[in-house]
Amino acid sequence: MKIKVEVDLTPIEARRLLGLPDVEPLQEAMMNGLMEQMQSARGMLDPEAIIRMWGPMGAQGLEQLQKVLWSAAKTAMDTVDTGKKKPRPASRKKTKQEEDEVD
Repeated sequence: MKIKVEVDLTPIEARRLLGLPDVEPLQEAMMNGLMEQMQSARGMLDPEAIIRMWGPMGAQGLEQLQKVLWSAAKTAMDTVDTGKKKPRPASRKKTKQEEDEVD
C-alpha cells in the first residue's frame, strides 16, 4: 500500500510546521551589519587613502606598496590563459612528433 501526500507550503510555513525557528530577523540583522562594514571599508579602497597611510613610512613604505601591486599584477597575469604555448628550452632536442606539429 502506498500513500502519497502532496503539501503546498511556502518555506516560511514549512519551517513553522516543522517547528524550526524563524531566522528572518537574524538574517536581516546580519545583512545590515555586513552592509555597514562594507560601506565603512569602502574608504580604505581609495588609492589616495592607501598612499596617505603608507606615506609616513617614506621610501620603505612605497617599496612595500610597489611589491604588493607587482605581486597582485603577476598573480593576475599568471591566471590569464593567453593561448600561447610555453617556449621550449633551447638545449632540448625536438621529438619527431613535435617536428611534425611545426610542419
